[in-house]
Amino acid sequence: MKKIQLIIILFSMLFVLVACTTDETTIEEIELPEDIPEFVQKNDFEAINWEEKAVKFGNRGIIGNENKSGVIGADMPSLSNQKWMWHLWGMDNLENIELTVVGFHKETGTVHQILIDGWTKTLSGPNNGADAHTPSTVKIPESGVWAVLLYTDGELFDTLIYEINE
Repeated sequence: MKKIQLIIILFSMLFVLVACTTDETTIEEIELPEDIPEFVQKNDFEAINWEEKAVKFGNRGIIGNENKSGVIGADMPSLSNQKWMWHLWGMDNLENIELTVVGFHKETGTVHQILIDGWTKTLSGPNNGADAHTPSTVKIPESGVWAVLLYTDGELFDTLIYEINE
């Protein structure tokens, strides 16, 4: 009888240990791609708030963080090439501002280039009520929850949280 109780206690402790273990990647475990812009830092990923999911706002189908950043096209995310139009608010000087887009897959803790033609695009002027915009083609490599970190001129501007299922 004592052996059975001991086994039950051991399994209970193992269950508690596994349940308390987080599946999120630590900063030390994150590998940055060799060609990623140098201003992207590992600690940028530590600040991700996974609970602040992107939401639909406005009448143009923009999904993002209202009055900060959003995307037209993210409402039909897929694992194949997809056209997305990036929109940013709060931009003062629009001359030659560059937008860098970095994808971070929550489940695997991996960093990806999701723009088809590089990490960075030049922003254009106002569109759909935003101060700046740019079109792009994105490729999301696998399904799951993604943080899309947006940098303007080398500074972290915003983070969009999307769930990509197909």
